[in-house]
Amino acid sequence: MEVSYRYIRLRLSEAGVLPQSRIARIAWYLLGIDIALFALQKLLGIFKVSYAQSLGGWVSVLSFAAIGLFVFLGFRWLRSKLLWRLRNRLIVTYMFIGVIPVALLVTMASITIYLFAGQFANFVVTSDLSSRLRSLQAVNAAIANELAARIARGQPPAAESLEGLRRNDPSFAPREICAWENGKLLALCVGTKGAPAFDIPSFLGPHFSAIVGDRGGLYLRSASVLNSNSRKLVVISSEQLDRNLLDKTAADLGEIALYAANFEQRPTPIQAAPGSDKSEDQYSVNISESKNGLVMGTGQEELHLMFVAGQLPEASGVFDRVITFGTPLPVTEWVTGQQKKVGALLRVETRPSMLYARLFATFGDFVRGVELILFVVAITFSIIELLALFIGTRLTRSVTGAVAHLYQATKHINRGEFSHRIPVKSSDQLAALANSFNSMTASIEKLIEEQKAKQRLEHELAIAQEVQAMLFPQQISQLPSLEVHGFCRPARTVSGDYYDFLTVNPDRLILAVGDISGKGISAALLMATIHSAVRAYSIEGIPVLRETVAVGQSTSSAMGFSDLRGLEVSPSAMLSLLNHQLYQSTPMEKYATLFLGMYEARDRTLTYSNGGHLPPIILGGDGSLRRLDRGGTVVGLFEQVSYDEATVQLHRGETFLAYSDGVTEPENDFGEFGEQRLIELVQENRHLPLARISEIVTAAVDDWIGANEQPDDVTLVLARAR
Repeated sequence: MEVSYRYIRLRLSEAGVLPQSRIARIAWYLLGIDIALFALQKLLGIFKVSYAQSLGGWVSVLSFAAIGLFVFLGFRWLRSKLLWRLRNRLIVTYMFIGVIPVALLVTMASITIYLFAGQFANFVVTSDLSSRLRSLQAVNAAIANELAARIARGQPPAAESLEGLRRNDPSFAPREICAWENGKLLALCVGTKGAPAFDIPSFLGPHFSAIVGDRGGLYLRSASVLNSNSRKLVVISSEQLDRNLLDKTAADLGEIALYAANFEQRPTPIQAAPGSDKSEDQYSVNISESKNGLVMGTGQEELHLMFVAGQLPEASGVFDRVITFGTPLPVTEWVTGQQKKVGALLRVETRPSMLYARLFATFGDFVRGVELILFVVAITFSIIELLALFIGTRLTRSVTGAVAHLYQATKHINRGEFSHRIPVKSSDQLAALANSFNSMTASIEKLIEEQKAKQRLEHELAIAQEVQAMLFPQQISQLPSLEVHGFCRPARTVSGDYYDFLTVNPDRLILAVGDISGKGISAALLMATIHSAVRAYSIEGIPVLRETVAVGQSTSSAMGFSDLRGLEVSPSAMLSLLNHQLYQSTPMEKYATLFLGMYEARDRTLTYSNGGHLPPIILGGDGSLRRLDRGGTVVGLFEQVSYDEATVQLHRGETFLAYSDGVTEPENDFGEFGEQRLIELVQENRHLPLARISEIVTAAVDDWIGANEQPDDVTLVLARAR
C-alpha cells in the first residue's frame, strides 16, 4: 500500500499536479477550506440555521484569495513553459523591443497629432477674433482722434470717415460706435437705434480692447479716452460676437460652438444651426472655478450654448476622423471690468482633411509633391519592415539552433564525455562560441590536473608557513633586567622579514632584526638561511670562524683576529661572516638588511652592528631619542665588507624599538605612516606591556592602510630595560 502511494505521488509530481512551492500549497489549502465552508453553509441552510448566512463573507474572502493565488501560479507556470525555450524568449524580447515601443510611439504620435490639430483649429478661430479686435481698436482710435481734433477747433463733433467706412467696408456694418464728451452723449451714434446699447464703465483707461460680456451677450469692444483742455472724450466701438461673425471662419474649418456664462442677466440661448441634430441640452456644459483651474460638472457657474456656426463636412476617408477641441476665451465684465477665468468656451469640431487644406492652402502643386514623397517613404518603410522580419526570423533560427547544440553538448559533458564536439557550419560569433566550447572540452582534463597541482602547491605553502612560524621565537627567555617582544605578519603566505632572540647565557641576549629583499618563497628561503646562520654563529668559540677568515683574509685582518679558538663572536664579526656566506651562495640581486645587538645584563649595555637596516631607536622616558646606526651596508651584496660596532647603555625604563619598512612605508591619501607617528605611538603607550604596544601599533598601521592590501611584511621588535 505504501509503495503504491509513493508511486502515485511520484507520478502526480512528475505531471506537475502536486504543489511544489509554498504559494501553491497555500493556494490549495485556501481552496480546500473555501470548499469546506461553502459546503457547510449549504448544509446549514438546508436546516435553516440562523448563522448560516454569516459564513458567506468568509467564503467570498477565501474565494477571492484562492483565485488570486491560482492566477499568479498560472501566470508563473505559463511563463516557465513558454519562456523555457530560447526561441520563445527571443520572440517575447522582440515584442518588448520592437513591437511595444512602436505601438507606444504610434500612440504618442497620434495623441500629439490630435492635440496639435485641435490646438491649431482653436488657434485659427482665436487668431481670427484677435485680428478683428485689433482692426476694431485701430478704427476706434482713428475716429476718436478725428473727433478730438474737430472739437478742439470748435467744429461740430462729426466724423466724416464714418460714412466712408460704412459704404466701403462691409465688415463695418454690424458695428456700433458712440461718443461722449464729458459724460454727455454726443449726437454721433452709428449702428444704434436711439440710445446706445452700452454705457461708459468707470474702469476705462486711455485704451481698452477686449471681448466683453454685457447684457446677456458677448461683444468685441474697443474704447479710447482722450483728455484735452478739460474735456474728456470717450469713443466706444462694439461688435456682437455672434454666429454671423464666425460663419466665415467656420466655412473652411468645420463647426464652431460658443458657450458663455451669465453676464448681468441670463442669456437667451440661440438655437443650433439649421440641419444640426444637436439640441441646446446636448451642448450645455457645467464648469466651476477652483484653485487648481476649471472643474467640469455641476459647479458654481454654468456655461450655456450661445450659438453654433458652420457645419462639419463628411469624412473624406477612413482616417478622416472628427477632431474635437475646446479652449477658454478671456471675457471681461463690462460693468465691473473684472476678467473671468471661464467667461466663455470655444468648441471646434473639424477633420484632418480640412486642417490639411487650410494649412497648405498657399502651397499649390507643391503639396502633391509632398504627398508623393510621403507615399514613396511609406512603401520603402514597408519593404524594409518585411526584410527586417525575414532577416530576424533567419537569425533567430540560427541563434536557437546553436544554443540547442550547446545545450546537448553540456549534457554530454555532464556525463563526463569530454570527446564530444559541436558541429560548426558557419564563421560567425556563434561558430566561434562552438569552437571555444570544443577547445574547452579538450582543456578540461588539463585544467583538472592543473587544479590538482595548484592544490598541492597551496598545501605545500601552508606547510611552509607553519615551518616558518616555527622559526620565529616560540618561547622567549626574559632577562631580569630586560623584557623583549617580537611580532611579524607576512604580506603574503610566507614572510621575508626576520627577527630572533638568542639567549647565549643567563646574562647575555642577542637581538636580531632583518628584512630580505623581495617577497614570497625566495625571500622566505633566504630568511631561513639567515636564521640558521645567526643561530650557528652565536655559539661561542665556533671553529668555522677560522675557515671563513681563511677564505676572506681581508675580513679577518679588518677584525684583527690572531687566534680564533675560544673567541667570543661579536655582532660585527657575525655580519661579516653572513655577508661572505650570502655573497657566495645567493644571486647578485638577493641581499638582506640585518641588525644584530648583544645585550649584557651585568652592565646593561647593548653592543650592536647595523647592516643597512632601518636604525633602531632607544626611547628615553624624558622623550629623548638615540638611533643605532653604526655598522655598514646591506648583507650579501658586496664581497669584502667590514662592519663597525658600537655600545650603548640602556637605562631603566628606556625602550628599544626596531621595525621593518612594512611599518612606516604604507601609504594612503595623506601620505606615509612614517617613523614619527610610530615613535609617538610607542611613547604615548610606553607604560603598557610590550605585547599591548605591538597591538596598538599594528592596529594603527591597519587603519592607515584601510581596505587596501598590505604592501609589505610588518615586523616590530620591542625591548624595555627594567
